[in-house]
Amino acid sequence: MSDGAAVERLVEPHAGVTIVTLDRPAARNSLGKNLLGELQDAVAALHHDRETRVVIFNSAVEKVFCAGADLKERATMPEEEVGPFVERLRATFTAIEQLPMPTIAAIEGAALGGGLELALGCDLRVAGNKAVLGVPETSLAIIPGAGGTQRLPRLIGLGRAKELMFTADRIGSERAEEIGLVNYAVEGGTATDRALDIAARIAKNGPIAVRLAKKAASAGMQADISTGMDIERGCYAQVITTKDRLEGLAAFREKRMPNYTSE
Repeated sequence: MSDGAAVERLVEPHAGVTIVTLDRPAARNSLGKNLLGELQDAVAALHHDRETRVVIFNSAVEKVFCAGADLKERATMPEEEVGPFVERLRATFTAIEQLPMPTIAAIEGAALGGGLELALGCDLRVAGNKAVLGVPETSLAIIPGAGGTQRLPRLIGLGRAKELMFTADRIGSERAEEIGLVNYAVEGGTATDRALDIAARIAKNGPIAVRLAKKAASAGMQADISTGMDIERGCYAQVITTKDRLEGLAAFREKRMPNYTSE
């Protein structure tokens, strides 16, 4: 595995699932220029991947998901480069958020600062019981700058998000589950296994329908409910003409498992 981000497309029994694994052990998966570039390339390729039905982001480095920005690299970065680099981070996590298929962050160990912001770009999050999550940027006299100030309040509510940002507190997986920051808190070392279980339950469903359900929900949440209903209407119209919809009806009638082909 390279010292960066590796992409693995799984086969049966997990066909349709792709895992993007962060693997920069010397720097605890901190997001420097090289790792960020590999992550950008992986996400860009996945955006047009018709075979992948679910993407899981995880880590090959023990005790860390992603420690955030590479502060050693940042310390040597000219001031005029800092803003553009943070913009690259922001754009990358937005690209993850905008992937057409569902995404799951499987978090073991530290997910701090940019590491948590990466996870916030995913649709679902699973955290092992040794996970530590937080946005500690204010302790460094900066702010979460890769989407954290926007995605965190939308996920857990404004008051709780402000508390985490203002205090720079770090929380464990059980508290994260209580406040809705993660979907599941699981035994240490099993986050990827739980993510694979969730992915299997997603991948068996109609892939076009799943993608459009994601689009309708994600886009609708950024609009008023009337506009959201219009978005839902447009997405539903797109599934009506698919072969998968007819296959789903036939499978139900014939009492068998459907064979969806993304058509």
